Amino acid sequence: MKFKPLKDRVLVKYSDEPEKSAGGIIIPETAKEKPQKGEIIAVGSGKITDDGKVQAMEVKVGDVVLFEKYSGSKINMDNEEYLIIREDDILGIEQK
Repeated sequence: MKFKPLKDRVLVKYSDEPEKSAGGIIIPETAKEKPQKGEIIAVGSGKITDDGKVQAMEVKVGDVVLFEKYSGSKINMDNEEYLIIREDDILGIEQK
C-alpha cells in the first residue's frame, strides 16, 4: 500500500489486541474508554506555520500512539481499516 498523508495528518492502523480486565474478562468495544491505540503507518510533511515555514512532525512511522476514539476519518485500504488524523489529535506516544 502506498499512501502519503498531506500536511499535519497521519495514517494510523488500529491495534487489534483485545482488552482484558484484571480478572481476565474481555472488555467489549462499546465499553472501552475513549483513548484508542494504533501504529503510525505514514506521516505528512508537517504543519505550515503562520510565517509559511513547515513545522516538522513529532511522530514518525512505527510509533505507537494514543488518540481520541472519535477523532479523524476512517478509511479502508487493502481490506484493512485505517484512520487519518491530525497530529494535534494524538494524545501521546507509547515509550518502548
